[in-house]
Amino acid sequence: MAEALCAQVDTDVFFPEQGASVQMAKQVCRRCNVQQECLDYAVEHKIIHGVWGGMADRDRRKIRRAS
Repeated sequence: MAEALCAQVDTDVFFPEQGASVQMAKQVCRRCNVQQECLDYAVEHKIIHGVWGGMADRDRRKIRRAS
């Protein structure tokens, strides 16, 4: 978590209102050195809110179903 770029950005970016764009959060994630670890954590712990590892919950649900 100490290496995550999201720690340097307003958390509202990663938890937008329903229907709002998540593109800004995904842009931050694409530049992050710990993106995969973040995504793995969110999938493993079934986190359902926000953008984690560059993916919104809908994207993470697809990963969980495929596992």
